[in-house]
Amino acid sequence: MPANHPSSSATAIPDFSGLWIPLVTPFRDGALDHAALAALTRRLAADGVAGFVVCGSTGEAAALDEAEQLAALDTVAEAAGGLPLIMGLSGYHLGKTTAWVRRLAQRPLAGLLVPAPHYIRPSQAGLLEWFGAIAEASDAPLLIYDIPYRTGATIARDTLLALAANPRIRGIKDCGGDAGKTRAVIADGRLQVLAGEDGQIFGTVAEGGVGAIAASGHVQTARFVRLIALLREGRLAEARALWQPLQPLVEGLFTEANPGPLKALLAHQGALRDELRSPMTRASDALRERLVALDAALSRP
Repeated sequence: MPANHPSSSATAIPDFSGLWIPLVTPFRDGALDHAALAALTRRLAADGVAGFVVCGSTGEAAALDEAEQLAALDTVAEAAGGLPLIMGLSGYHLGKTTAWVRRLAQRPLAGLLVPAPHYIRPSQAGLLEWFGAIAEASDAPLLIYDIPYRTGATIARDTLLALAANPRIRGIKDCGGDAGKTRAVIADGRLQVLAGEDGQIFGTVAEGGVGAIAASGHVQTARFVRLIALLREGRLAEARALWQPLQPLVEGLFTEANPGPLKALLAHQGALRDELRSPMTRASDALRERLVALDAALSRP
């Protein structure tokens, strides 16, 4: 199996390197737009991405019921051309979460992207129990989603290193905002570290991270793929030349709540409708115009 096609078996050693796209979920008149989702998946697959994350925060998963999430996953699987898929999940009820994980075992997934339980803010011992129980229930390896500004729970460095001993936990999407913790996990070497904050792609991969799960990669995709490849090869000057022009677009895409700005730009490109589910809202007209201009400048020869 190619190195960037991780196996769905928890006993294999997966490789989550490269650029992974946390897919938006297109809507049309309130319903999932499966045609747009399939077309977007095919286009991104052709641009050389490593794989896809379905039903992450960029995919507005909190606004999708279980049937819609499974339908989105099936549409992406059919369109992805064999590229590996990671399924996002969240919650705070352990029994319901592990039951959902067991249901997902019916799909051939490369991994599950799992955050800390939101709202309840457990202790570090509670976090060890949470991730350990989900890992035990899952046929697919886990990537920890360290994102305290969404969950309210900070996963301490020692907790991450303890979780790294679990053979079913293989990586981390790093949105923790703690550079020292990021470096410690990279140096430890047991978890593959993927940048989860798009603005930190360069630094994380240059220091030894294996890639990124980056919403920005929906646009200028080939540049992001090339950027990560250059960084992993240690070709920093060439990578910097790609990265610096991308930074204004990356910053702009997160000026307002994700995925509003991203959907606005994708809608301008004709990929989907500029439609989100409440309480998520569309990007402002001014920001959309700014993003269109930034993207157009990057697309000029």
